[in-house]
Amino acid sequence: MINLLYKSSYVFVLFYYAIIPLGYLTKWWVAIEKMKGNSTILVTGGAGYVGSHTVVELLKNNYSVIAIDNLVNCYADGNDKPESLKRVEKITGETVIFYNVDTRDKEALDKIFKTHKIDSVIHFAALKAVGESVRIPLTYYQNNIGGSSALFEVMAKNGVKNIVFSSSATVYGDPQFLPITEQHPTGQGCSNPYGKTKYFVEEILKDVCASDPEWKVVLLRYFNPVGAHESGLIGEDPSGIPNNLMPYISQVAVGRREKLQVFGSDYPTIDGTGVRDYIHITDLAIGHLKALERMYSASFKSWKAYNLGTGRGYSVLEMVKAFSEASGKQIKYEIVDRREGDIAECYADATLARIELGWTAARDVHAMCRDTWNWQKKNPKGFQSS
Repeated sequence: MINLLYKSSYVFVLFYYAIIPLGYLTKWWVAIEKMKGNSTILVTGGAGYVGSHTVVELLKNNYSVIAIDNLVNCYADGNDKPESLKRVEKITGETVIFYNVDTRDKEALDKIFKTHKIDSVIHFAALKAVGESVRIPLTYYQNNIGGSSALFEVMAKNGVKNIVFSSSATVYGDPQFLPITEQHPTGQGCSNPYGKTKYFVEEILKDVCASDPEWKVVLLRYFNPVGAHESGLIGEDPSGIPNNLMPYISQVAVGRREKLQVFGSDYPTIDGTGVRDYIHITDLAIGHLKALERMYSASFKSWKAYNLGTGRGYSVLEMVKAFSEASGKQIKYEIVDRREGDIAECYADATLARIELGWTAARDVHAMCRDTWNWQKKNPKGFQSS
């Protein structure tokens, strides 16, 4: 009976579309293909941690990908393609077109846009360490804001006006209330230059939208990405001493570092250490696909911001305990002074992303720690282990 109904429905669809003028049928098919994701996405910073995991999800969902990166924070070993993207190709069985290009190089960017028919951009490329940004703020402003402005100019020149921007919860500064919704003020009390660069780029994109109604912009405000692809082939591989908690913990666990430094134990939190909303990198990557789908919808206009987080905060010491349980390793740590630019607590209200993007974080803290450890034990020296 089910087969009969299925065949009858199939015949009806064929008959129905057979009587539609060819022009309308073509438009319908193009719309369906767009919904399926068959468009070309330029991914800046595509060889980085968040970029490479997002490229995996894009390729799995039939998008064509062109990745660019200046290799400032990824391993290439003099090859024509960074190791992270080679492994992305292994995971997906697809080819990634790659250019070693800095977003500040407008001439090189323009050549890429003229060579490929690009539909949209996902913009990750940026320096991203909070502590480092306090030490070298001019470098952060020049790279993050200068590179973004150059990219937007080239996009406008070539008629590409769809962009998903990799923003950050740091735009909220020291939270005025928790959990943080998208209505929380931004740019007030940003505690470090990194967060300020994200805020300034958001403001630039809002001004671009106000000047030209053809632009569509989704601002994704991340909380704290952790974890790795379930295959263990790609993960977070920072250059030098890690600035983020999870890669530091995993490097201690694998014997690459002696002990973890915990910055501050006198915050007004459950155990005195900083509390953050940690989100699995795969959940975060999927959020970018949901953002593209929303941006492509006919109802989407101008710009919109969405929080991507779990809505649950964990302290540093809670994460150390969770990682120890997932890995079976005891993590040595020492308490040191607070790090300049840090705040006590930050966690999301991601209700808007659930309602409008159809997205929620599906992976819990155990999965975050398990997948981080799977990546690190298979790659004790990161991508250089290959």
